[in-house]
Amino acid sequence: MGRGAPRQSTGYFRAQPLDLGFRRRKKVDPFVEDTTMHIDYKDAKLLSRFMSERGRVLPRRMTGLNAANQRQISRAIKRAQHLAILPYRRGA
Repeated sequence: MGRGAPRQSTGYFRAQPLDLGFRRRKKVDPFVEDTTMHIDYKDAKLLSRFMSERGRVLPRRMTGLNAANQRQISRAIKRAQHLAILPYRRGA
């Protein structure tokens, strides 16, 4: 098989996902929707919404934030943890 040669089909097919009759609603970025809300490293209550039970930053697919706000939240959480406003780990 040389470079750029077409691949041979193996005969297998990918199973189609089942349609369960409902769609997940797209999460809306709360900072875009409400312009009065700001990301601040001193606001522990707001930052804890974007952390897991173990104290880790939740990914974008779970928070619904856009990329820029996700980076700001991540930076604010790390800053608050460094200043002991938020714990590094919870639970354990």
